[in-house]
Amino acid sequence: MFVRAVYATGDPALLDAAVRSLNSAGRDLLEERPGYRGAGVFADRELGKLLAVSWWETEEARLNSDEVMRERRGGLLEPFAGTVAVANYEAAVVHQVTAPRQGGGLRAIRMEFDPRDADLVVDTFRTALMPRAESLPGLARASLLIDRERGRGVADTLFVDRTSLAASRAAVAHVRHEASAKAHVDVVGLEEFEVVYADVRFD
Repeated sequence: MFVRAVYATGDPALLDAAVRSLNSAGRDLLEERPGYRGAGVFADRELGKLLAVSWWETEEARLNSDEVMRERRGGLLEPFAGTVAVANYEAAVVHQVTAPRQGGGLRAIRMEFDPRDADLVVDTFRTALMPRAESLPGLARASLLIDRERGRGVADTLFVDRTSLAASRAAVAHVRHEASAKAHVDVVGLEEFEVVYADVRFD
């Protein structure tokens, strides 16, 4: 599967309006596009950050949706968004334990690596991180999204509640240190978000 991630920042007081827009008109617009498999919206209400992720059956389906979504994105995010960045990824590894829940937590680890090491990054995530992530209490889903050409990626872990997210910080920090050294990865960002919704069909 393939993913488009939209990262917006703005006035925290205006964030809820953007969330409502994405939950209604934004979701309707996505569901009209061929190859759409689901989406997630994640918020940091304190700092004013919004992450909207859409999942696509093929890279072609994602590309075909780009023009329509690009034209409508500004309107959907007004008046909240002061900055908007869009990134495209391959969903290299996805493991869902249980359905994510509204009010749960998302941890996003942003990484950079030599594009020649893309397969090493995927293999390390699959063989070294996943077995340990599965044992984390409250884990709903873990995934690795990568851009092989640019040498960028995001490792996401979703938890059923914010308490489980917080309780996992020490264990995940230890795994992150080991895995980044093994896979020759530079961790360039670490963020946590509230799960507004996350509904993706992986079958």
